[in-house]
Amino acid sequence: MALAVRIGNWGIQHGYAMSAVSAKYLSDMQKLRDSWNPNPSFDAKKMTAFLDDQNHELHAKMRDFLSTNKFFVPQYNMPLEEERELALQRLRALCDNKFISVHFFSNNPTAVFAAHENASIVDGAMATKMTVQFNLFGGTVLKLGTARHKDVLDGIDDLSNIGCFGLSELGYGNNAVEMETTATYDKETGEFVLHTPSVKAQKYWITNGAVHANHMVVFAQLMVDGVNNGIHGVLCQIRDEHGNNMPGVTIHDMGIKMGLNGIDNAKISFDNVRVPRTNLLNAASEVDEDGVYSTSVSGNNRARFLKVADQLLSGRICIASMSQGASKACMAIALRYSATRLTAGPSGKSDFPILGYQLQQNALMPLLAKTYCYDIALKQIQAMYAKFSLPGRDIYTVSQREIVMMCCAIKAITGWHINTAATIARERCGGQGYLAANRFGPAIAGSHSSMTAEGDNSVLMMKVAMEYLADLALKLNPKRTPLVALSYLAMHYTPGVILRRFKSGSGTDIPYIQRILELRESLLFTTLAQRMSNVKGADKMAVRAARFDLWSKTEQDLVQAAGRAYSEKLISDVCAEKISAADAELQPILKKLYNLYLITILQEDITFFLTNNLITRRAAAKLRDDFNRLNAEIAPHSLALAEGFGITEEMLSAPIARDWELYNSYNNEGEMSEYEHLAR
Repeated sequence: MALAVRIGNWGIQHGYAMSAVSAKYLSDMQKLRDSWNPNPSFDAKKMTAFLDDQNHELHAKMRDFLSTNKFFVPQYNMPLEEERELALQRLRALCDNKFISVHFFSNNPTAVFAAHENASIVDGAMATKMTVQFNLFGGTVLKLGTARHKDVLDGIDDLSNIGCFGLSELGYGNNAVEMETTATYDKETGEFVLHTPSVKAQKYWITNGAVHANHMVVFAQLMVDGVNNGIHGVLCQIRDEHGNNMPGVTIHDMGIKMGLNGIDNAKISFDNVRVPRTNLLNAASEVDEDGVYSTSVSGNNRARFLKVADQLLSGRICIASMSQGASKACMAIALRYSATRLTAGPSGKSDFPILGYQLQQNALMPLLAKTYCYDIALKQIQAMYAKFSLPGRDIYTVSQREIVMMCCAIKAITGWHINTAATIARERCGGQGYLAANRFGPAIAGSHSSMTAEGDNSVLMMKVAMEYLADLALKLNPKRTPLVALSYLAMHYTPGVILRRFKSGSGTDIPYIQRILELRESLLFTTLAQRMSNVKGADKMAVRAARFDLWSKTEQDLVQAAGRAYSEKLISDVCAEKISAADAELQPILKKLYNLYLITILQEDITFFLTNNLITRRAAAKLRDDFNRLNAEIAPHSLALAEGFGITEEMLSAPIARDWELYNSYNNEGEMSEYEHLAR
């Protein structure tokens, strides 16, 4: 049925004549968007294929499903119980249509990340429940479990076994290795006894725990014959088939949050709960019937913890994928609205789109450039992780340390970015951006989860720095690599004017910018390494305490700056490589986006580059001219670039990204259901 006929019918039902409705309320926003740039320089579908990188069929089918199924139309004014149930049933719909499977980790991990990205665009709560069910819970059972856990594993894809991930405790988040929960082996009965010894030992922020989960991977200190063997994962049924708590299991609903209330978070404790010995996830460690503990993991208890918490690594890529889905949506919504919101132009009449203003362009284009560059880097890191987790796949050769650093870096950078992108986009869309239906509010609330879940972003920057320094320590050891050590030290003490090879700097000189990004990373880490190595002494405990004080109390700004420098150079390097191999039709606009990204990060840390003589004052002053020029050159292509994300209008489902005049022609009550009825 034609849209005009549908609206006419609606108008008659609500007391308007069809002609009046058509004349007064029908607007053609698409004409305004098309007129913004009627002849794009590239094919948006080619751009979508480039950004998707892999899993093209999955992306296409999932987007079509999310676009044509009204079940995914956002709803806002809902009771808490209904909101939670809706998130679950939406996830069930994706499962029923085979868009996600725990077994993707065994054959194509990047498909897991693709599903997360698309799910996050339409419902962040559903996507979060997905990541816990399939990555944290499901992935842990798959990788740490064995044949004896097949019954639980088999129920993950169809949600007959809904699970949760019991790692964080009230008193132990980033230092989870020190958690208090215990799993004590009872030889007499052949059981593990799970126990929560204090309030701080409650499992906390447990997604799926308040209502839906019936199983949990409980991480606990594994006690055998009075010996603590470190953190291990033990399966525990927390609810029976009727949804009642199992004996000894206490579940408290955490209630309303600042956002993502479709997630049922809980705090959970155990009062001497007994589970069979075979519930220990035993792929790497085992306790036999006689109570003899064995493990294939070399090292201490911390090493065993890193093994059992391995899904946090892929979890960080899942969160980055969700952040990117939300960032793409925010950018598309803001740009589509900006091309249709008319205000005073040269004539003095409201006939000029706000996207034509430099104010709007300079706010949105750098965010668009970052969104593109982060997405390119993320897809490469996804592929590297797939290689790392699936031995034999001939894609990339990477080390454990490199994977850890990359996953930490991209999770933090994309998490911070969605908060910034959603906040600025909301502001640049004025009062319309404040309406929940226009999606920025939920995106901002979700971003705060991205910034702290599965590793606080600032702590992840510390992790990046730690791993980097461990590698750098080998290079700075003159006994092992004298030439490399000498070159690093020479770099630190050589004047910046020489390091930058006497170039004055230019915003359009890409190799020059890449060079000084490399120098920034090296200088920051060399400085940090020297300051840490200067703490010496015969008393190991005193040295350890002094280094802790230096790291945590004195040099944290340096630590954070170094971690960020590594992250931004990583993204730059990946983008340069991927863009050079892109379709020739796409390269001109991609190179401009990359150039704008580089100038933006230079401007954000211009003090460092100036004070270290890596850029001249004159060149720094000219960066703003290059910045303004690139924004103006990219702006005409911005709607096509947003279309290149591959997100449909139905997935965006924001009035200002569609026909916001039609949306406001009736009593919408801030909901989208009536609009979708008219538009579809």
